[in-house]
Parts: sequence; structure tokens; C-alpha cells
Amino acid sequence: MNYTVIDTREPFEYEMSHVDGAVNISPVDFMNGSFEQKLGGLAKDAPIILYCRSGARSNTCSMILRQAGYTNLTNGINEHHVRKFLEEQA
Repeated sequence: MNYTVIDTREPFEYEMSHVDGAVNISPVDFMNGSFEQKLGGLAKDAPIILYCRSGARSNTCSMILRQAGYTNLTNGINEHHVRKFLEEQA
């Protein structure tokens, strides 16, 4: 299965390290609504994994996506958990 992976940390955190192929969409982008443009027309039922450092920001961003109609969301908690999950899926 192809997952869209979203790193919800700040750009400087993303630059330090991130999951390969992850898109960086910060909490501000979720709050101001610009996340939809950054998702580039992604289907509302596409599988999305969100993560941050502790799972708090990704959880909040998940709720915003759900309110926008996205349905296939997973809070991957952090970079380590998402890497492990994706390796297990391969």
C-alpha cells in the first residue's frame, strides 16, 4: 500500500531528519488551511500517516484533516515508529 507520510514538525526539525519521502506540513499550515494545497489534490480516502516528535502535533493535525473530510488517517507518533511501520509493510 502506498502511504502519504506527513511530517507535522517545524521546517527546521524536518531539515534535521525525516522519513524518506515525507512531506513537511507544519501545524501553522494546518491551522491556516494551506495544507490542502500542499497535499496537491490527494484523494480524501488515501492512506495518510502523520508524525511529529511525540504524537501531539500529529494528533491535532489529524483532527484538522478529519474535519476537512480525510478518512484514512494514522497517527504514526514519531519518525522512529513510522520508519519501523513502513519497513514492516515492505
